[in-house]
Amino acid sequence: MTAPREAKPAGLEDVVATSSAICYIDGERGTLAYRGYDIHDLAAYATFEEVCFLLWNGRLPARSELGELQSQLAAARPLPDGVVRLMRSLPPVHAMDTLRTLASALGHFDQDAPDASANANYRKAGRLTAQLGSVVATMGRLEAGGGMIAPDPAMGFAANFLYMLTGNRPDALSVKAFDVALVLHADHELNASTFAARVAAATLTDMHSAIVAGIATLKGPLHGGANADVMKMLLDFGPSAEPGRVEDAIRARLARREKIPGFGHRVYRTMDPRAVHLRQMSRDLGRRIGQPHWFEMSERIEAVVKAEKKLNPNVDFYSASTYHALGIPVELFTPIFAVSRCAGWTAHVLEQFANNRLIRPRAEYTGPPVPQLWIPLEQR
Repeated sequence: MTAPREAKPAGLEDVVATSSAICYIDGERGTLAYRGYDIHDLAAYATFEEVCFLLWNGRLPARSELGELQSQLAAARPLPDGVVRLMRSLPPVHAMDTLRTLASALGHFDQDAPDASANANYRKAGRLTAQLGSVVATMGRLEAGGGMIAPDPAMGFAANFLYMLTGNRPDALSVKAFDVALVLHADHELNASTFAARVAAATLTDMHSAIVAGIATLKGPLHGGANADVMKMLLDFGPSAEPGRVEDAIRARLARREKIPGFGHRVYRTMDPRAVHLRQMSRDLGRRIGQPHWFEMSERIEAVVKAEKKLNPNVDFYSASTYHALGIPVELFTPIFAVSRCAGWTAHVLEQFANNRLIRPRAEYTGPPVPQLWIPLEQR
């Protein structure tokens, strides 16, 4: 009998599972970079379309290349009629269940479906990212009882999403805020959903199947649903909640060892760099719409949690009040996460395909000693 392998940390924490040129994280210093570009610079200067090009190509686009990608994404936004019919026929379920099903259905209508070449997979990456945006915006539109709105090819990704969701042409502040949110959520190294997508891709399955694996993983409450939980917490307190009551309630939850959604991170030991930008957007949007209380309440909660538990807010905490100020319903928070992260998922799938080896780890055996004595059925 061979000696058991050395046990790995629970949840593979800090285990290096692969090499990648896409995303860099330094959890001790609070650094996040896509393809070497610091997230603060990308949030300040880049559009989501530029970040998509960067993730997929490893460099920033020239003006002509950006224009071409913008045109390709705009052309891919209209949904196949079969997908729209399927969307209308599904029973009311969790929005991520709907998104998972519709993402899979998109594969049946993709013109490159049978082609596994690098060029075809690149086209699928763009098509999927554009179409998931249309799917989620249309899901929200139909759930609210509104009629479907056709995408506007003259609009950028962020503006078009808000237009298809609300039926109103968004103002510049809303577009900028949502565009930055998309940039901040676009990739985050080997998080659970990205790892799931790469494991699927390593079997040489198709692009759509790998992204469905990512969506299914993101649905889990330990991964993608924290921003929705944050907003539900804020709404439970209500817009007129007294500051003291909110702070006392948070302290009481902490005393009961309950987790406060939106705080702490598996990787970062300092401030999540993405939360810096979302805090600012939450404040600016709240003031603009005349609802500063959600940001102010969030600030009070942050102060209590930092004082009591020394925990910093993560990307989910202020994204909740930011999305709420943009008029986005809570049930779409996690699907929007998937829309943005599709850019990163597809970049990782393309990278996996380019230098593939089947991902097949081992497990530490903790069962009964081997071999066990076989006992005939009549003697058991």
